[in-house]
Order: sequence, then C-alpha cells, then structure tokens
Amino acid sequence: MSALLVIALAYLAGSIPTGVLLGRLAGVDVRSAGSGNIGATNVARTAGRSLGLLTLVGDALKGLLPVLVAHALGFQASVVAITAVAALCGHVFSMFLGFRGGKGVATGVGVMLGLAPAIVPIPLAVFAIAMALSKTVSLSSILATLSAVIAVVAFGYPWSTDLASAAVAGLILFRHRENVSRLLAGTEPRFESKKH
Repeated sequence: MSALLVIALAYLAGSIPTGVLLGRLAGVDVRSAGSGNIGATNVARTAGRSLGLLTLVGDALKGLLPVLVAHALGFQASVVAITAVAALCGHVFSMFLGFRGGKGVATGVGVMLGLAPAIVPIPLAVFAIAMALSKTVSLSSILATLSAVIAVVAFGYPWSTDLASAAVAGLILFRHRENVSRLLAGTEPRFESKKH
C-alpha cells in the first residue's frame, strides 16, 4: 500500500462524523442543537452522556487507528506523522459535512496515542485538573493541547513528530478561536450534560 493511499484513507476515516451519526440515534441533529458542534461535549449535552462517551471513543479511534496502520505497514516517521495530521484534518474538515467538522480534541488524543503514547498521560492530567477547577471544557482542552506539544518536544521524539504535534495543536486551537473570545469575555458556558 502506498503512502499516499494510507494518507488519503486516514483523511477519509477522520471525516466520519461520529457525533452526527450517534446523535441521530437519539433523534437529535447535533449540528443544530446546543453549541452546534459535532464533538463529544455537545453530543453529551444534547443527546445524553452515553452517546457523548461513545462519540469520544469513536472520535479518538479514528485518530488512533490510521496512525497504527501506518506504523504497522512500516512507513517512516515522516509518513506516519502526515497520516496523523490527515486523520485530524478529516475530523476538522469532514468531506461528509461540507468540509466542516469538530474541534479535534478527541481525535487529537487518538492521534497522539499513536504518535507519542508516552506523553499522553500529561495532557490528560492537565485536562482533568483544569476541568476540576474550571468546569470548562474549552479551557481544559486548550491547556491540555499546549501541554502535549511541550511534552513531545521534551521527550525527544523525532522532528516529524514534533511538527505533527504542533500541527495538531494549531488545528485544535484554530477551531477553538471562538471559545477563546468567550473565555476572555467571561461568557464561556460550563459543562452540563443530559443524564442518560
């Protein structure tokens, strides 16, 4: 299998709109409910915690599996890194949703599990601490994303992994630009979900 095909398939896998598909099971179009985002947070808010959790897992897997496949096929680190970024681009710019998509956090976690598994506990811990203190998903996600980039560099991964983690962070931060504006204005909502 060629590198270009693996990268294309990674984008295709990332494009699968997990949250939209699962939201339909509850009769909810998550794109027109709550925040309008297709990620786990909005699915949990609008369609219930169970479907939110399934969205989280599904979005992470579509970031992780393409990277694992690229590793298994023996591609060099630079190809694996591009595959990882392609999977995240699929989620953020889904071909099935008119090249719109989610904010990339769960898929980014999956990508980093494949690229740099040793560092993943660090952003997860940062997210958990920030969430406990702020009850704000966006702030917690942003801080975790930044900590992941720092950790990848500190752990001495190949330069291609450094660049991929920076690209992943850049995409996630770009998708959170409106959240940043609300955080600065003090109007960002705290997390609540339907209890089912």
